[in-house]
Amino acid sequence: MRIDTIFRSLADPTRLRIMRLLGSMELAVGEVAQVLGQSQPRVSRHIGILCDAGLAERRREGSWVFLRARANSSEAPPLCGALATLLVEAEAADPEFAEECKQDRRKLAEIREHRESEAQAYFAEHAHDWDELRRLHSSDEAVEAALARALGREPLGRLLDIGTGTGRMAELFAERAERIVALDKSLAMLRVARAKLQHLPTERVELVQGDFASLPFAAGSFDTVLFHQVLHFAQNPGSALAEAARVTRPGGRIAIVDFAAHRYEELRDRHAHARLGFGDRQMTELLADVGFAGDEPVALEDGELVVKIWIAQRSSAEKKEAS
Repeated sequence: MRIDTIFRSLADPTRLRIMRLLGSMELAVGEVAQVLGQSQPRVSRHIGILCDAGLAERRREGSWVFLRARANSSEAPPLCGALATLLVEAEAADPEFAEECKQDRRKLAEIREHRESEAQAYFAEHAHDWDELRRLHSSDEAVEAALARALGREPLGRLLDIGTGTGRMAELFAERAERIVALDKSLAMLRVARAKLQHLPTERVELVQGDFASLPFAAGSFDTVLFHQVLHFAQNPGSALAEAARVTRPGGRIAIVDFAAHRYEELRDRHAHARLGFGDRQMTELLADVGFAGDEPVALEDGELVVKIWIAQRSSAEKKEAS
């Protein structure tokens, strides 16, 4: 990062406002333009300058481009955090800038409300299908409590929530994790998750579009990887678990919540399940094949479908060399 480039990028009132907005939450380019009351091409030019200076970063999600302040990234240079703090102090010292930021945050609140209303509409449209499936197994509350117990009190560190769906797992474990990356292939579900998680600090939670068959992360990026009612959608569960193992650090853990093996064939057609649950031996072998050693699974048997929780630890580098 060149210091002269950084300060030139901040020598514009609009770009200062953009940086204060991105300090609050991740936003789409169109949402930034909506808050500022400027055309999208003009806002895009400002954003390009901030990104070139290393103060902001773009991420494509389907046809949308989302922005986040670099200061909210876990790998941000210290200078980014210092500049974010300086902008907070600048707002406190400059009444005119403070008023502009206040108006921007008011419009930002409207965007938050719009996101929530879209999420509620999506839930209403799909509520019948989800309720139909929920009636077959233990309550969500019972499953969540059992998962929390199974994970114990050990810190979760950097947590990857694969197939985040509504974002409920990310929300549930936000306080226990150092940082959460919530990944989903569906843009519709990411919009729902974004609405649910927008009250959490942006530096703690990141939403990413991606496929569990090809995770867009470097090896050893996470301390804990979670599959919550996701693995039964995998045509090749072994490949999905191999990818999960790749991004889990040696000694890290994986948590899988899914159905025990069952015969509800209708779930293939009605809910697109590729696998009708998993047997304990099958899961143990799948995990062992990619370097995980599991504990005794937890079973919730108070429904027609039994929910299982498998917790396993990835072999350390030392153990692998010894073997």
